[in-house]
Amino acid sequence: MVAPQVLDPAARVDRLLHQADVVWLSTVRPDGSPHLVPIWFSWDGHRLFIASKPGAVKVRNLRENQKVMFAIGDPEDDFDVGMADGVAEIPDGTTAELIPAGHLEKYRAQMAAMGLDAAEYVATYSQPVIVTPTRCLPWHGRSVPRSAIAPQPKSSWLDGLRQLGRRTWRPAFRPATQGAPA
Repeated sequence: MVAPQVLDPAARVDRLLHQADVVWLSTVRPDGSPHLVPIWFSWDGHRLFIASKPGAVKVRNLRENQKVMFAIGDPEDDFDVGMADGVAEIPDGTTAELIPAGHLEKYRAQMAAMGLDAAEYVATYSQPVIVTPTRCLPWHGRSVPRSAIAPQPKSSWLDGLRQLGRRTWRPAFRPATQGAPA
């Protein structure tokens, strides 16, 4: 008998975050109902950077409840989807101050299709949101035996995220003019 392939939820989420252009972010409304939106993001290997309109529903929700969940991947591609719980922070800085190098280039074609240039984008989506994943969930769109789901390793990047969550957040993102995110 062939041993089942072991699926590592954190590795799947990390791989998908490095590849994808859109993540589906769910926040909690004040009445407890979910609010789900597709968003553009940058991933530095530890946190998601999201640029939002300051008055967006997700921002209002996050001011009341920092818990989020996100899903990423392509259900058309053998349901290669990753999901994670996370905690969001709304930093004091602006998108212009905290935007990671490469973020504007990543979405250049989409912004052009919308008629946005870089300056208008950072002015319109001026509220940064930082999401730190706290738990990656196993998912493959089909029944997977428990023996095929790897426990998240004790030395995974997720442990580093947990350590970061215990300290006051310091921006890892720097303006594009200062180089790549730390």
